[in-house]
Amino acid sequence: MQATEDWIDIAREPETGIELIRARFGGHAYDPHAHDEYLIGVTEAGVQGFNCRRIAHRSTPGTAILMEPGERHDGHAAAEPGFTYRMLYLPPGWLRRRLSDLVEAPAAWPEFRRTLSDATGLGAAVLAAHSALREERPRIVRDAALDRLVLSLRSDLIQHGALPEVRFAPRAAARARAALEERMAEDIGIDDLAAEAGMSRFRLSRAFKAAYGLAPHAYLIELRLRAARRLLAQGSPPAEVASAVGFADQSHLGRWFRRAFRLTPAAYRYLCTNLPDGQARTA
Repeated sequence: MQATEDWIDIAREPETGIELIRARFGGHAYDPHAHDEYLIGVTEAGVQGFNCRRIAHRSTPGTAILMEPGERHDGHAAAEPGFTYRMLYLPPGWLRRRLSDLVEAPAAWPEFRRTLSDATGLGAAVLAAHSALREERPRIVRDAALDRLVLSLRSDLIQHGALPEVRFAPRAAARARAALEERMAEDIGIDDLAAEAGMSRFRLSRAFKAAYGLAPHAYLIELRLRAARRLLAQGSPPAEVASAVGFADQSHLGRWFRRAFRLTPAAYRYLCTNLPDGQARTA
């Protein structure tokens, strides 16, 4: 493999549900998207650029990357010849339980103080945990590596009693978002959302974008992509997934999925359900 070739390696640890990614990109990596999990990663080489929380970030080797569920982000190489990174996708329930076990914290949903962190030992803890899980080391070794990772996060965490939300979203925008989440697979229109929200379609579109950073139709696409990702990881065929989450057909799902995740739905399904098979190319 040439040093300039893009690639992605994905695996899923079945016991915890943690997904592992290691990837290399020489230019554009991802269009804006979000995930259901907490993302904790580290840049291994090069300069990784991305937008998150409406701020442009540059991550250099050793810097830890922290994102909460639902935080939209993109990705690109910010300098030649590209960048390599590792990422762990931690299920929210798993992280909450692990925090309660290790730091005697109240049962709360954590938030990150910042998106990039140079906290002592955090980057190394991410690499160690990724290696322990990806290489399928003995269970006691995996547990120790994950404990070290969670303990290394303490200085970057804020505890709250509810799952992270956009706290000051107007009620109308929140009602529209709830309707999108409940009717994700339907052919829902902006007039339907406006009726749910009790305001004109134009006012709703402005309020929704101000609250959540994207238009209702873009939010719906993200909901469908995240649901598709869950179903594919469980082994559902792409054609069935496309129908289940509201895409017109498999090719429609494939176009959006590849733009967001740089893999086809079939390739992602294969990587998640045939562990520990190796690298999947992005082209």
